[in-house]
Amino acid sequence: MPSVLIAEDDEDIALILSRLLKRSGYTVLHAPDGQRAFELAVAHRPEVVLTDLGMPRMDGLELTKAIRAHAELRDTPIIMLSGHLHPGDSAPIAAGVCVVLLKPCPNDRLREVVNELTELGAHGHSGADSGCPAMWPVSA
Repeated sequence: MPSVLIAEDDEDIALILSRLLKRSGYTVLHAPDGQRAFELAVAHRPEVVLTDLGMPRMDGLELTKAIRAHAELRDTPIIMLSGHLHPGDSAPIAAGVCVVLLKPCPNDRLREVVNELTELGAHGHSGADSGCPAMWPVSA
């Protein structure tokens, strides 16, 4: 069973996300802050990381950068789910996030993105020929 690491400091949101992903067939790990999320990622090597932006000890951008700098984790797909970003904000993509979803995000869309990134698997995150969805051209 593929695993998803949820980095989310709001316990209610974490519970909802965990239930949604468990019902979709994923093993779910949860960390209430970015530092703990990084530790769990190193220990468990999840197929996908789903992170919030604003968290204690290490925010979602710092977590993403730490994962991208780690030799065994650098190709891990990362989704950022945040209510504090604006459409077109480039900071998450510059940090190495694959997909940015804005809260509130419909459950079906979140499930779809997690499934797509699980199927895509580990992939590069820089350069025009990267396999990362963040680098794909946007179509109308």
